[in-house]
Amino acid sequence: MSTVRLVLLDIEGTTLPISFVKDVLFPYSDKVMPELLREQADNPLVKVALADIEAASPGCDPLAQLHDWTARDEKVAPLKSLQGLAWKTGFETGALKARLYPDVPPALKAWHEAGLRLAVYSSGSASAQRLLYGYSDAGDLTGLFEAFYDLDIGGKKIAESYREIASRAGVAPGEILFLSDIGAELDAAAEAGLKTCQLVREEDGTTPHEASRQASDFTEVSQFFSLPVS
Repeated sequence: MSTVRLVLLDIEGTTLPISFVKDVLFPYSDKVMPELLREQADNPLVKVALADIEAASPGCDPLAQLHDWTARDEKVAPLKSLQGLAWKTGFETGALKARLYPDVPPALKAWHEAGLRLAVYSSGSASAQRLLYGYSDAGDLTGLFEAFYDLDIGGKKIAESYREIASRAGVAPGEILFLSDIGAELDAAAEAGLKTCQLVREEDGTTPHEASRQASDFTEVSQFFSLPVS
């Protein structure tokens, strides 16, 4: 019998190809960002993000800073917030649709139907996470998840962030399974007492992290941890 009560999921390289983010989402937000900043200048989220950019890089052109952060895939709040707004328009108009790994939707549905709790923890904003799962090639999957955690809860390479998630979920850390492709994230989760498994996706060329158990897809995750199989 599995002792897992909650499965906590990373996104990039875990449930969705990194190439979709790098080759589709990032170029899209870069392209529409000038128009977004003009048309949503009065949006409180835009105002806060621009103020944060000025505080981080005084005197720098916001668009230039955003482009630089995007190119370096920096996990900074103003970038993630503005990208989320850009992607919202893209998904809602049909210009964007998230491409999940084919093994992911059936596994998530099987786990959910069996009573397992599901949550997401990603560096992307919670609103962006909902868009990815709400406008996926498998349809709207947001109803499968009980929570979407982002960097507001803390960095993903810090053990305390995972302790906080366990506390908010009301679940013992040892009853949470964290799935990610990033070794440093898995180490932090393990330090907090969570079960961990690295997704080593061939498409993404993931580098195996020897300190964590590894799986090539969610079918293997189910087998390793005695979870329901779709």
